Amino acid sequence: MTSHVTFKQGVKECIPTLLGYIGIGLSFGIVAASQHFSVLEILLLCLLVYAGAAQFIICALVITGTPMSAIVLTTLIVNSRFFLLSMTLAPNYKDYGFWNRLAMSSILTDETFGVAITPHLKGEKINDRWLHGLNLTAYTFWALASVAGAVFGKYISNPEMFGLDFAITAMFIFLAMAQFETIRGSKIKIYLVLIACVVVMMLILSWFMPSYVAILIASIFAATLGVVMDR
Repeated sequence: MTSHVTFKQGVKECIPTLLGYIGIGLSFGIVAASQHFSVLEILLLCLLVYAGAAQFIICALVITGTPMSAIVLTTLIVNSRFFLLSMTLAPNYKDYGFWNRLAMSSILTDETFGVAITPHLKGEKINDRWLHGLNLTAYTFWALASVAGAVFGKYISNPEMFGLDFAITAMFIFLAMAQFETIRGSKIKIYLVLIACVVVMMLILSWFMPSYVAILIASIFAATLGVVMDR
């Protein structure tokens, strides 16, 4: 059985996701700089908030003069999905100390979760050093890419021509396909049903509420349904 137990292995297994981080990080830096955020402010957003969707939303809300309380609440709602992601991986790290678990979960992202969930589903051994290597590599590249976008973005008049707007989508397709390779038999049907449920619920709920809330509710419903169906 394959094991994932060293910091170096975590760094290596993060590499396939870095194109997505670089593409979206550059885009965020360009957008934030165009809205008159300083390089220091952009760096602090990356280090303290560290969530691409939330950072784009924060920039938009700050520019429109939205009250700080509303910005904080919106960010919490958008980022609340990380609670579910951390809970999924938590059984692998229950024997570690509180501060170690806090460090691992605080910089977990959709992308690093996508990498970590594959060995988790296979029952392969993963530990704290591996996840730290995975998370810190992504964390560093996100900050560097965003700052690079802020500094050099003025020289890129049309970032879409490089496919940067599709980089994150391509990365998630790759991560999803990697997970499907580990699924057999009836579980494939469960996954397909859950995907259909998420899509339908998102489309319906988006008529009545903001899209980020619809995504959150649909994800929670699908996760709950998946647990019930798996049993």
